[in-house]
Amino acid sequence: MNFKNVGALAGVKVLDLTRVLAGPYCTMMLADFGAEVIKIEKPISGDDTRQFGPFKNGESLYYANINRNKKGITLNLKAKQGKALFLEMVKQADVVVENFRPGVMERLGLGYEVLEEVNEKIIYAAVSGFGSYGPYASRPGYDIIAQAMSGLMSITGEENGSPTRVGNAMGDVLGGLNLTIGILAALNARSMIGRGQRVDVSLVDSAVASLETMTQRYFASGNVPPLMGNRYAAAYPYDSFKAKDGQFVIGCGNDKLYNLLCQKVLKREDLMKDERFNTNEKRCTHHQALKKEIEDWSSTMTIDEAVDTILAAGVPAAPILDMAKLANDPHIVGAREMFVESKHPKIGNMLINGNPVKLMTTRPTIDKPAPALGQYNTDVYSSMLGLDAAEIAALKTEGII
Repeated sequence: MNFKNVGALAGVKVLDLTRVLAGPYCTMMLADFGAEVIKIEKPISGDDTRQFGPFKNGESLYYANINRNKKGITLNLKAKQGKALFLEMVKQADVVVENFRPGVMERLGLGYEVLEEVNEKIIYAAVSGFGSYGPYASRPGYDIIAQAMSGLMSITGEENGSPTRVGNAMGDVLGGLNLTIGILAALNARSMIGRGQRVDVSLVDSAVASLETMTQRYFASGNVPPLMGNRYAAAYPYDSFKAKDGQFVIGCGNDKLYNLLCQKVLKREDLMKDERFNTNEKRCTHHQALKKEIEDWSSTMTIDEAVDTILAAGVPAAPILDMAKLANDPHIVGAREMFVESKHPKIGNMLINGNPVKLMTTRPTIDKPAPALGQYNTDVYSSMLGLDAAEIAALKTEGII
């Protein structure tokens, strides 16, 4: 049987109340895998990112990239009739996803306890800055807050420099991924226990969980990890190095790779026996001296020459790609399809991010552009709630949708 066009999450219906990035990133992943994601936005203004650049033909590329594959409707959840319509949709849904500040849904009268009464199988998934409980739960949260409060910024930046935000919205993306994982786990649990549950994800928690060995270094020594640029505290040489025309990276994660680097690339077997460098721990301690030895070689070569030579020896190395080089890479863009073409009704042809999870049988697909505000109102309200054209028009006139 050919499963090529079967989505892994086909049959899963998601009501998506999220906006900006963390929540929409999660529902984008669900939609790519075949879930029916109904994005519910405020009438008139919609998701904040509709006003975020860059723009093409008056449309936000930011919004279009993250909200592909979704059906978009409008609904005023502050209106009594709007709440009633939402609860009717909850009866038919599998998942509700939101990223309001904790307490907002409860104040609207649409918290988990209310939704659970309507549909005990509903999975209620929320992502917020600090989670739904704890002393900081009511604080607002954006990516930069998560990066700062998690410790991520404190270990990012040049040695003797200043704490630095990771260049992309890493806290939001990690939060969105963790919310996706939580929803998938809850769907599986529902098949065993027969009911839904809450999924509570924090941007800060998500960034903290990404710190991996840095937390253990602090717990083991009591010393606060310093900024160290591109160097990795657990292994060396695992860093960026200078070439004639820029910088590249080497990743030696064990003694075997280091010895190959010395023997086949640097032609310096003495560096294998050097008392400063003959164990990984010593190399980490004397990293500055070893970096100088490597750059004495690499600074005489171009990036491509150095990387090709190191790779030929079986040692991990790579150029540092900027966006222009990334966008034309034959492996990442060509074979792995990490940028795919999409045709948007207003933007026209555009490249959007591909899905990084390659299910090889039930493949993720991107077949619908991001919706215009309220584009699927007629479709969704008629198919889910049985409303006719006159009723839908009246809801629009009254500001409900």
